[in-house]
Amino acid sequence: MATAVHADHVSRHATRAERPVTHERWRWRMSAEARALVLVTSVLIAVGLAVLYSASAIVAMQPPYDNSAFFLLRQLSGVMLGIVVFAIAAKVDAERWSRWAWPLMGLSLLLMLIVILPFTEAIAPRINGSRRFIFGSSLQPSELAKLAVVIWTAMLVVKKGPAVRRLTKGVLPFLLVIGTLDLLAVLEPDLSAAMMYTLLMALILFAGGARIGHFVLLGVVAVPVLWSEMQRLQYTLLRMVTFLDPGRMPAELSYQLNQSLLGVGTGQLTGVGFGQGRQQYGFLPLSYNDFIGATIGEEFGFIGMVGIVFLYALYAWLGFRIARRARSPFLTLAAVGLTITTALTAFLHIGVVIGLLPTTGLTLPFISYGRSNLVLSLLMTGILVNIGSVRERVVGERATDPMSFGGR
Repeated sequence: MATAVHADHVSRHATRAERPVTHERWRWRMSAEARALVLVTSVLIAVGLAVLYSASAIVAMQPPYDNSAFFLLRQLSGVMLGIVVFAIAAKVDAERWSRWAWPLMGLSLLLMLIVILPFTEAIAPRINGSRRFIFGSSLQPSELAKLAVVIWTAMLVVKKGPAVRRLTKGVLPFLLVIGTLDLLAVLEPDLSAAMMYTLLMALILFAGGARIGHFVLLGVVAVPVLWSEMQRLQYTLLRMVTFLDPGRMPAELSYQLNQSLLGVGTGQLTGVGFGQGRQQYGFLPLSYNDFIGATIGEEFGFIGMVGIVFLYALYAWLGFRIARRARSPFLTLAAVGLTITTALTAFLHIGVVIGLLPTTGLTLPFISYGRSNLVLSLLMTGILVNIGSVRERVVGERATDPMSFGGR
């Protein structure tokens, strides 16, 4: 009897040993739109690094930089950090951002408050007449606030549901929070950021079903407030007047716009050639940042400008397709807001450098110098990629095959 029991025990162990081990894991499989978005973003970054070096090399050779690659190397550090942030965001379930909406908004409000406090100038210095950065030029809270506006507004629209069509219980809470953010931006001063926050909020509300009549009413109320702020912030009023009638303004006021138009016009159809532009010699202030689009127009001509517009239009088209196929209403609205943030900023920048819009100080995403904006743009793209991905269970040998990552 003991022998029979022992034999049965050995038999069970043998069966377990012979049973194949099943490997399994969960992964995010990117859709065709998400893959294409990664490709478009990569092209924009590559173009941006090349254009940035061309636009900044002469300036970087002067004191205190004394290194023609100074701005390029700093931007490369932003690219490396941004890639890490992008990879994490692409593999974190975007639904979690709904739970992080209030902390993210609270952090943005706190950082923007720190920027303008009178006793924080040691860590938030005044640069070119405004205070927009913390720790030198390492962190720009107004960039983080763009993401906060998108995520928080999308979360609250979904939470309120049909109530978003009401003025007091629907739209008013959005105005109170985003209005506070606008006020902090105006105090920096950065009127362009304040207008961007309001526009993003309005577009997400509209996509979420808010009534158009409320926007008309709010627009009527906002006009005198905006005009009052423009009069208080003389630089914005001068920019508007310069845009409306640049020929009659003093040369020092219309200088930057005129140099931008001169650079774009010099490029003609095919441009003067990479690195051959004249505006990089200091004729155009901030040719590697707020007016880098003019460098593209000068060195790559009309064809180069059309190519850049096409890339951002493709980015927007892919983002909206991802939004349409999103897994939940929150992700749909978040994808709409994230796409609009990048595409609208790009088109406004291009409109400024060719004289179609007044000077706003908005950078060209992925291309202009600025690590805060670059990292944020890659973070938003990573979230978009996750929204455009499907979580699936992989069983078998492919579960341990790293080459099958993200594929079918």
